[in-house]
Amino acid sequence: MAPTATEQMHDRAMGLDARAPHEILSILLTGQQAAVLAVQTALPQISDAAKAMADAYRNGGTLIYGAAGSSGLMALADAAELAGTYGTDPARVRFHMAGGVPQNSEMPGDTEDDQTSAEAAGKAARPGDVAIILTARGSTPYALTLASTARAAGATTICIANNPGAAIFDHSDIAICLPTPPEVIAGSTRMGAGTAQKVTLNMMSTLMGVHLGGVHDGMMVNVRADNAKLRARAAGMVAQITETSATEAARYLDSAGGSVKQAVLLAKGAPTLAAATALLTESNDQLRAALARL
Repeated sequence: MAPTATEQMHDRAMGLDARAPHEILSILLTGQQAAVLAVQTALPQISDAAKAMADAYRNGGTLIYGAAGSSGLMALADAAELAGTYGTDPARVRFHMAGGVPQNSEMPGDTEDDQTSAEAAGKAARPGDVAIILTARGSTPYALTLASTARAAGATTICIANNPGAAIFDHSDIAICLPTPPEVIAGSTRMGAGTAQKVTLNMMSTLMGVHLGGVHDGMMVNVRADNAKLRARAAGMVAQITETSATEAARYLDSAGGSVKQAVLLAKGAPTLAAATALLTESNDQLRAALARL
């Protein structure tokens, strides 16, 4: 059987270890750039995935991320940052990784064959949920079982793999194929395939955030400002959007309990916090639409 694209030898890998360090780095960088370019072919599917995620979240569903190995680390990075960036409820974003999240630098490879825990995770899904499942090769047992079980439980499945015709696509409602070229280090999918997966997840969750009203003019207006840096950033956003001073922006932000969007509406003329909240509700949580109603 011919090796899959993620297992094939890269055409510039011969003699790699004998090259000068800067040559090796140049080849590695070219491989990363080629991996990112592969994402371009999947933009329509990524758009569909982001909409499915936003619809599920808006309607009370849960976002379920799942994967094994390096793909699991890519999924964890995306899932763990949604609350801070876009104000999602942490209780409605779940993450499953074969073998659990590593507690040290060891990540055993045999856990990707663990179908029992994958089945249990999939059965916990409900209609209205979205399951985002990743596997570079496309045939990892943990990912396949999680996808098939979650789909049978009624969740919408978004499956991401790097090999065309991957088995996991048989269990997907939205299939995202990222046809990355062979890895410079054959089979090391934490590199090109992982980079493409990370870029794709970033794009999906960002577009989801736009759909959910978490972005205004490139600013994360649903930010959870739970440290000094983010509180200053939140005040800066209020000042920029409303063209007020930093002092005034901070005052409105305090009045809004730290909510950037409500603070903006107060600064723009909403008479009370309750009125600002009502404007956002009527505008599907979109700040631009709420401002238009004032």
